[in-house]
Amino acid sequence: QLQLVESGGGLVQPGGSLRLSCTASGFTLDYYTIGWFRQAPGKEREGLSCMTYLGSRTQYADSVKGRFTISRDNVKNTGYLQMNGLKPEDTAVYYCAADWTPYSDICTVVFVKGLYRNWGQGTQVTVSS
Repeated sequence: QLQLVESGGGLVQPGGSLRLSCTASGFTLDYYTIGWFRQAPGKEREGLSCMTYLGSRTQYADSVKGRFTISRDNVKNTGYLQMNGLKPEDTAVYYCAADWTPYSDICTVVFVKGLYRNWGQGTQVTVSS
């Protein structure tokens, strides 16, 4: 059974940092593009960042560029999203997603959540003083 599990969410003050983890089980992430999305109450799920399976290319949404950093450790079968300079508007449920992409490219400037077939359950991030 393919499963992604996010962790690392929580409550943080404005300007603070969190690192989210996304650990895969039942499969290896070696040939998977990893994406991070978030969904705030009453809003659409938005793409934040993605990384190709080789880790050679990344994309970031304008809303997080310069503050968030995506990374991966294929040995640990885990992806990460380092979030710095958090703002109250970053409050949302954060999801990681992955799809097998050795022959295609889904890590593009426009994040298409429908191209990712494997999703985690989400982790809550709340930025508040």
